[in-house]
Amino acid sequence: MSASPSPSPVSSLVSRLRAAGCVFAEEEAELLLAAAGSPTELASMLERRVHGLPLEHVVGWAGFRGLRIAVDPGVFVPRRRTEFLVEQAVALTPPGAVAVDLCCGSGALGAALAAAVEGVELYAADLDPAAVRCARRNLPAERVYEGDLFAPLPTELRGRVQLLLANVPYVPTGEIGLLPSEAREYEARVALDGGADGLDVLRRVAAAAPGWLAPGGHLLFETGERQTEHAVAAVRRSGLAARVATCEERYATVVIATRPATAVDAAPRAGEATSR
Repeated sequence: MSASPSPSPVSSLVSRLRAAGCVFAEEEAELLLAAAGSPTELASMLERRVHGLPLEHVVGWAGFRGLRIAVDPGVFVPRRRTEFLVEQAVALTPPGAVAVDLCCGSGALGAALAAAVEGVELYAADLDPAAVRCARRNLPAERVYEGDLFAPLPTELRGRVQLLLANVPYVPTGEIGLLPSEAREYEARVALDGGADGLDVLRRVAAAAPGWLAPGGHLLFETGERQTEHAVAAVRRSGLAARVATCEERYATVVIATRPATAVDAAPRAGEATSR
């Protein structure tokens, strides 16, 4: 009687990944096999994954709007739902526009915008040194700055930014513990924690944004559905018009705030309705 055939490398990987609770075990197994340079490296990557390290940190990259974005350990992993934010930005960005990716993390949003819109003059900034090092691998390194929000950006950008992407942290501090372990244990807290109600960083961005946006320029950010009303109020207090775009399929809520094109229109109108 012939011996039973040994399980294939893929099936062995799938079994281990499934046992660890990986929902997309087959896809993950294929990615691990493709990324590993040797059986020893594959075994090491598998162990890190089954012990909870995000797949993107294990293989070193994340897929985002058709791009392969380098993602280093500890850096926020770009979410697929945030592709909706980029889609809204692309629709508003003319060729050659000046754009800023604030709280840029890996730089995924800026990279996706630059890939979709010809000639974008892109700048990026983040407070986290690890994120800045990672973003400099995905974006022109000389235009990625380390520091708090707008502070490190070149001052000559003031009043010239046509598109401001701000992927601000918006998880309320008290809800950090409810996040999946991949996020709360392996991503920088500064990329997740938005303060008591999740909107602390957004309020700071909204307050400063009018001084950086060009007339008619746009600020776009993602927020939680329950936070939308307060997020819209924050940008309107800064004199920006606001509307909301949603994508039920991706559970994404995006606020699009616009600096009025003329000073006459700068003050928010009483009772102005939020459009969806």
